[in-house]
Amino acid sequence: METVFTPTEAVIGGTLIGLAAVALMALHGRIAGMTGILEGVIVPKGDWGWRLAFLVGAIAAPVVILLLTGTPLPLQAELPSWAIILGGLLVGVGVSYGGGCTSGHGVCGLARLSTRSIVATLTFMATTALTVFTVRHILGGF
Repeated sequence: METVFTPTEAVIGGTLIGLAAVALMALHGRIAGMTGILEGVIVPKGDWGWRLAFLVGAIAAPVVILLLTGTPLPLQAELPSWAIILGGLLVGVGVSYGGGCTSGHGVCGLARLSTRSIVATLTFMATTALTVFTVRHILGGF
C-alpha cells in the first residue's frame, strides 16, 4: 500500500476548499460541513436550495475536471467491500456523536477556533494515525 504525494494538487484542492468554506460563511452565514449540508437536503429545512446546489457542485466537480482535462480523477478502493461499509458506518456514528464531520470541524471549526472542533480534529487525526500505523506496520496492510 503506497500513498502518492501530490503537493501541487493538494495545495490547489485545499485552497479551493478553503475559498468555498469562506464564501459559504460570508454569503450565507453557514458552515461548510458536508454532513450538515446533506442532512438539510434529506430532512428539508427552509434553506434547502443552497444545500442542494452545494452538494450538486461537489458531485459534479470531478465530471467537470474529466471534461476539461480528459483525465479521470483516480479512485482506488483496495479494501474489501465489508471494510468500506464498516468504515462508513463508523464515520456515520462518529459524525453523530461528534456533532459534525471532518470537513466541518477540520476546515471550518478550526478557523473559528471552536474548542469542540479542536478536540474533535485532534481526536480523529490521532485515531487516523494510529489506524494507519496498525494496518500498515502491525497487520501488514490489506
